[in-house]
Amino acid sequence: MSIIKPPSLTRPGGLNDNQRGSFLFDYDALDAFAAEHAASYKAGAPFPHIVIDDFIDDDLVDALLAGIPQPDANKQTRDNSSYVDEGRSVPAQRSKVGLREEKDFSPLLRHLLWEMNSPSFILFLEKITGIANLLPDPKMLGGGTHQTLPGGLLRVHADFNIHRIYNLDRRLNLIIYLNKDWQEEYGGHLELWDKEVQNCVERVLPIAKRCVIFSTGSETWHGHPQPLTCPEGRARQSIALYYYTNGRPEHERKPRHKTLWPELPGEQIENANIEGFSHKRK
Repeated sequence: MSIIKPPSLTRPGGLNDNQRGSFLFDYDALDAFAAEHAASYKAGAPFPHIVIDDFIDDDLVDALLAGIPQPDANKQTRDNSSYVDEGRSVPAQRSKVGLREEKDFSPLLRHLLWEMNSPSFILFLEKITGIANLLPDPKMLGGGTHQTLPGGLLRVHADFNIHRIYNLDRRLNLIIYLNKDWQEEYGGHLELWDKEVQNCVERVLPIAKRCVIFSTGSETWHGHPQPLTCPEGRARQSIALYYYTNGRPEHERKPRHKTLWPELPGEQIENANIEGFSHKRK
C-alpha cells in the first residue's frame, strides 16, 4: 500500500477565538498536493483511492476529539441493527454510533465540517480525483462522526448509489481518522476488496491524522469486517463526508440500490435478504 505523507496541509494553531472564520486548511498546499498526486489517486487499486498521512495536525486532532460527544445510543442517527439475512444472525454492522446533528458538535468540529463542504475544499477534491462538479450533502446522510466500540464491525459493502432525498449520484467518500496511539492488534482496518469480492487488496490501519479518499460505485467493496479488539474505554473514531454529482459516466451507471452486502469467500448465508444484498455465491 502506498501511503503519502505530505508537508503540513493545515494552518498552524487551528481555530481559536482570534481566528474565527479563518481556514483550517492551507489551500495553496492542498492545490500543490492535488497536482502532484492526482495520478496516484487514479491508479489506486482495487479502485481509485489515496491514503494521506498527517492530513491534519496533532493539535487539531486533540481539539476535534474534545468536541465529539461520547457514544450515546440515544443520539444514534443511523440504523445500527441491520442484518444481511432474514434470520437476523449475520449483522451488517455492530456497535457503531454515527452522529450528524451539528448542534451536538463543538464550534471547531462544526467549522471543519463546513470547511470540508466549502467550494475551496471541493475544488481540491475535484483536482485530486478528476471528478468534476462535486456536490456536498447538507443532510450528511451516513456522514458526520463515527465511533465503533470494542467488538464492533462494519461488513464489506458497496454504498447506496443514489441519494434518497436529492437523487444525486454518490461518487466520493472521505474519512479522517482520529485514533491516537492506535495499535495494529486493535484492528479496525479499512479493507478494500476487488470487484469480484474474492480478495482484500488493501488494509488501512485507522491511525490518527490519516485520511482516506476513495471513489464509490456499485462494486467498490469496502468495510472493516473484523470485530474490533481495542481495549474497553476506547473506540475507533473518525469523521466521514460523502460527495455527489448530478449524473455519472455511462459505464458506471447501475439501477438504484441501497447498501449492498456481499457474501465473502467461505460464507454461505442462509435466507439472505435479497433487497440490499448482492453477490450471492452459487
